[in-house]
Amino acid sequence: MKAAAKMGIFRISFDVVLIAVLSLVLATHYLRVFSAGLDNAVLIAVIVVGLLPVLKSSYNSVRERKISVDLLAAIALIASLIAREWPSAVFINLMLASARILDEFTASRAKKAIESLLKLRPDTVKVKRGEDFVEEKTENLRVGDAIAIGAGGRIPIDGIVESGAASIDQSSLTGESLPLPKERGDSVLSSTLVLTGSLVIRTEKVGKDTTLEKIIELVKAAEKGKTRITGIADVFATWYIVGTVLLALAVIYFTRDIKLLLSLLLIACADDIAVAIPLAFLASVAHAARRGIIVKGGNFLETLTKVKMLVVDKTGTLTKGKLAIERVRPFGTYGEKDVLKYAAMAGFFSRHPASKAVIEYAIRHDISFERPKEFEEIPGKGGTATLNGHTAVVGRATFLKELGVSISNDELKEMDRLKDEGYTVTPVAYGENLIGYITFADEVRPESIEAVKQLKKLGVERIVMLTGDNKKVAEKIASSIGITEFQANVLPEDKVEYIAKSVNKKFKVAMAGDGINDAAALARSDVGIAMGVIGSDTAIEAADIALMQDDIRKIAEAIKIGKQTMAVAYQNFAIWAVVSVIGFVLIFGRYIGPSGAAAFNFLTDFFPLLNAMRLFRMRR
Repeated sequence: MKAAAKMGIFRISFDVVLIAVLSLVLATHYLRVFSAGLDNAVLIAVIVVGLLPVLKSSYNSVRERKISVDLLAAIALIASLIAREWPSAVFINLMLASARILDEFTASRAKKAIESLLKLRPDTVKVKRGEDFVEEKTENLRVGDAIAIGAGGRIPIDGIVESGAASIDQSSLTGESLPLPKERGDSVLSSTLVLTGSLVIRTEKVGKDTTLEKIIELVKAAEKGKTRITGIADVFATWYIVGTVLLALAVIYFTRDIKLLLSLLLIACADDIAVAIPLAFLASVAHAARRGIIVKGGNFLETLTKVKMLVVDKTGTLTKGKLAIERVRPFGTYGEKDVLKYAAMAGFFSRHPASKAVIEYAIRHDISFERPKEFEEIPGKGGTATLNGHTAVVGRATFLKELGVSISNDELKEMDRLKDEGYTVTPVAYGENLIGYITFADEVRPESIEAVKQLKKLGVERIVMLTGDNKKVAEKIASSIGITEFQANVLPEDKVEYIAKSVNKKFKVAMAGDGINDAAALARSDVGIAMGVIGSDTAIEAADIALMQDDIRKIAEAIKIGKQTMAVAYQNFAIWAVVSVIGFVLIFGRYIGPSGAAAFNFLTDFFPLLNAMRLFRMRR
């Protein structure tokens, strides 16, 4: 990191000095300060120095089998030297050095974003050692340590609240400043701020494993990939440079005019676009991060604007994903507590919302249950747990039947009737007997209705809901939100298959899910969007875009940011095209020669760059 910083400072210092020297040399040339011989010698010397970084960049492009604008600049510089157009070559170097400084400015904005995130890590924290809390450096914390944070303090780790109560500001991660109450048993995340109250927190993740550090790594990755940030710039560079070379060959073939050829290359040198397009996308990626939208590269912002179909996993995305127990129905000699006890055992290690709801309910109502010695979960079907030679089973009725559980027709009809009413019904078995069922209801997120309307306005033509629920439940939820397409009784592997069938060459398909159960489907789509991923390593790794809040409206916001960015990118191409046409008229009309073309290009370079920099001031 220090070596990279030193190299960056060196490059900026080199280009700043080079610009100063080039400007001074141009001034002495036009003021005729030196004799012709000395003047030419000085011009050649600074041209050669300025040529070195251009040749290096061109060599790297050729080695990587890429056609870059630097290659065109190198050709123009060499042509200027051959034609003995020393002032033109100086202007080219001046133009390229300015572009490199702006490129470094782009990188520095990303580095500042990283530095601002790093400042959210406190240097010291109070850690429990023996019976007392002592102040230690944050870097010395280990998993399992208990730390104390008071009002005004930032939490340096991811952990669980052991005691106390506080109001927490998570805006550093989510972009939302609405305080959240935290008490015993709640999860807290690194970099979040304790507004009021105090907490004792048991450390679960430290250092590179914390949510903050994961986000920092994503920002770093986006900054490193800035030269390959968007497909539109890559396509432009390839075709434009090939076209320019062909046009240059035609000019020299038909006119035999080396000065006209040089003027053409100088006008055509699109180094401004080479910097302006990545600059625009990087500015938007940084803005999105401040809004709790982590984009792993500008190319995903570009792809978002082409999305016509959004596939959404229901649980935790359109609904709150936190099922509430509506009813517990025991069968035979068993009671409600028995049904809940065995359901809690069977789902003890499960991440399924129904299992979490059962365990929370059992704890809240003082229903004791034992931790199973053996546990198995079949995604999309259910789970089993074994204790003292007996097996508890929870899941779909078909799954229970596969395991030999006896279910009567009357029991099936009773459960089916509730399913038809839109409830989620989970049967529970112990041994080979069905001992009852639990009825759940999942609440639709109020913002889902608004989000669906926003997405349709932004050009998303199809929104498809996937759910493991039965058709009646799926239909009820979809219609309440405004979604007309849905797939019910979907298993995790079915999601991947559905996405694979939907992906096509005509339009882009995005998938939004929780990033854990949906990881494979997210990876298979054109753009994978993980919802509410704070604290989830799997989600951050699985998605192309990670939303730090459980708010589907953030998808619409990300599309808006992408559209704003693409609008600026196309504006920059339009600006460049108009300027280039004017330049071509001037050179083919013989109004300006190579020196004038170089000066014209240098002065007009700043138009698209200034336009792109508007995105750094982007508002909500």
